[in-house]
Amino acid sequence: MEMGQTGPTAEPYPLTYSVEYPARDLNRLTTFFRLFTVIPIAIVLATVSGGGGGWDETGATLAIAAGGPLVFGPLLMILYRKKYPRWWFDWNRELLRFNNRVQIYVSLLTDTYPSTDEQQALRLDIVYPDAENDLA
Repeated sequence: MEMGQTGPTAEPYPLTYSVEYPARDLNRLTTFFRLFTVIPIAIVLATVSGGGGGWDETGATLAIAAGGPLVFGPLLMILYRKKYPRWWFDWNRELLRFNNRVQIYVSLLTDTYPSTDEQQALRLDIVYPDAENDLA
């Protein structure tokens, strides 16, 4: 039975998540250096996920990130227009997939270096909601 179902005839959940574990043991050398090899992809993730910032010498906040999960714009569109633009949904889903690929790499669930666009050992599917009926 697939994850995301409660019985043989049950409807699937709107989200399915699974990780394909490697058939062989993890490489000990890459496991040892994992904290160093994850730095470049962690910088990319921090940049696109919008979770960064700092201060300059005057105390002003500097924004070093762009993007992130888009919440406020889609929320307003759902509330007032009863629409959830597909590209906003796709951005949030792909960002969630990318974040999870990095997490399974750091958590030693796979030796495959996280890709920015391929699904690799991760399967994360989210059903596109009907904004007018499902998100009221």
